[in-house]
Amino acid sequence: MNSEAQVSGNLRKMRTRLEGGAQYTLELDGKSIDMNAKIGKSITLSFDGTINCIACGQLTKKSFGQGFCYPCFRNSPEASECIIRPELCRAHEGEARDMAWAEKHCLVEQIVYLARSSAVKVGITRASQIPTRWIDQGASDAIVFARVPNRYTAGLVEVAMKEHLTDRTNWQRMLKNEVINADLAATKASLTGTLDADLRRFVDTDDTVCSIDYPVDRYPEKVKSVGFDKQAEIEGCLAGIKGQYLIFDDNRVLNIRKHNGYRITMS
Repeated sequence: MNSEAQVSGNLRKMRTRLEGGAQYTLELDGKSIDMNAKIGKSITLSFDGTINCIACGQLTKKSFGQGFCYPCFRNSPEASECIIRPELCRAHEGEARDMAWAEKHCLVEQIVYLARSSAVKVGITRASQIPTRWIDQGASDAIVFARVPNRYTAGLVEVAMKEHLTDRTNWQRMLKNEVINADLAATKASLTGTLDADLRRFVDTDDTVCSIDYPVDRYPEKVKSVGFDKQAEIEGCLAGIKGQYLIFDDNRVLNIRKHNGYRITMS
């Protein structure tokens, strides 16, 4: 077995870029693995029972909130309530678990976007995370709806949009490539008029739609989720990657992001 055939390390979500389609790289102990090149090949992922918190690095028996030990889940700025409900963010008023962190993540330009997958959904992310956020969610297409100065304001726009759209992706339908037929530019135009004037001024004038192709040889007909909490080894032929999921050729799927901090060996 050559030196590249087996690599160990703690899982983190795959790094992505948009370059002729979605490109995926898995980092394990400083080594970069081109996951697109693994499609059509048999891979084995073995969990050794070790979980390290993605915030403090300490050992934890159980992972909370996609990678945290319990104390960090309670106290880390990365696990703040405003991550899920941005309208609760108070960084713009000088209140945060960690203001230095908030200045880099909450008090910078935020994008409110519309993404097409199983439905048209609304979401927010930092401007620097486009198109990474869209790829992570498995969006087929996405459009910038509004550009705002902070996370709180993005939350206000998102709350207004949730009266008309979902803010969740149906992950099973996304993985089966059951994509709704919708015109994002037209949807954006129709929703703009529903906003109050104080929020409407943030709507972006660029109606460019970003389309994303995923490296998938075959989509599952039925989705069977597998994970390391129930089995220490997951092996099979990799049929594709979409969102942060590995898709195997027997309808099994593995959510990489769910297992942040798990120490695995890949061969």
